[in-house]
Amino acid sequence: MSASNAEQIEYWNGKVGERWAAFQETLDTAMADITASALAFAGAKSGERVLDVGCGCGTTALRLAAATGGAVTGIDISAPMLAVARKRGPALTFLQTDASEHGFRPDFDLVFSRFGVMFFADPTTAFANIRTALKPNGRLRFVCWRTAPENAWAAETFAAVKDLLPPQPAADPTAPGPFAFGDGERLKGILARAGFKDARVERLDSTMNMGKTLEAAIDQAFKIGPTARALAEVDDTTKEIARGRIGDALKRYLGPRGVTPPAACWLVAAEN
Repeated sequence: MSASNAEQIEYWNGKVGERWAAFQETLDTAMADITASALAFAGAKSGERVLDVGCGCGTTALRLAAATGGAVTGIDISAPMLAVARKRGPALTFLQTDASEHGFRPDFDLVFSRFGVMFFADPTTAFANIRTALKPNGRLRFVCWRTAPENAWAAETFAAVKDLLPPQPAADPTAPGPFAFGDGERLKGILARAGFKDARVERLDSTMNMGKTLEAAIDQAFKIGPTARALAEVDDTTKEIARGRIGDALKRYLGPRGVTPPAACWLVAAEN
């Protein structure tokens, strides 16, 4: 196991994984528009066997099972989130394993992921291993974030509080993390080097639903995502200032559906 993957495993099995498991319903609402687009893009068919990489709390695995008749295996590194997934889908198979190293058999027609493949220390090696799960002529379909500046739900909340934070190291845009695949051409190159054919990316301009009210959206910004991570260690006074700043940043996105800032993604396809 690489050092960086070990760090990710520790991270998603600690407080963050527990928090995401506790807020499964909130996350499902937040990502509902993106999830619908990604599943339509994947086009799972009745009778197909599907591997859901980074399945988290099982939302997409359950939807894929409904489309295929149930032959879905979900994998994730997070025990807290998999515990939720197993309760929600007791008839499905959920495995706690690292997709970059797991010993797959070529059993699957489709490998799918919703935001579950951006955290690998060596993405080319990881995708090469994931490819071994596919049958000949099987397909890979996933959704990932584009660049951080394109995602207002993350960029604008972080910008609103940046001066309240300790000095932040310069971010490596290709380091393991939510926005690691922001460069679509780089991503296509990774997939090609991993042995996939016809790798292509398609823009998805969608929304995040951060809550019905501005207060709910502020709470979400404090609990989930890059801004939450940055604010985790600041004092209570600073947090109160940050709440006001984040509210000011998000209020222009409040509408009939709630607080729905733009979300910029890639829909990614490749063939075995």
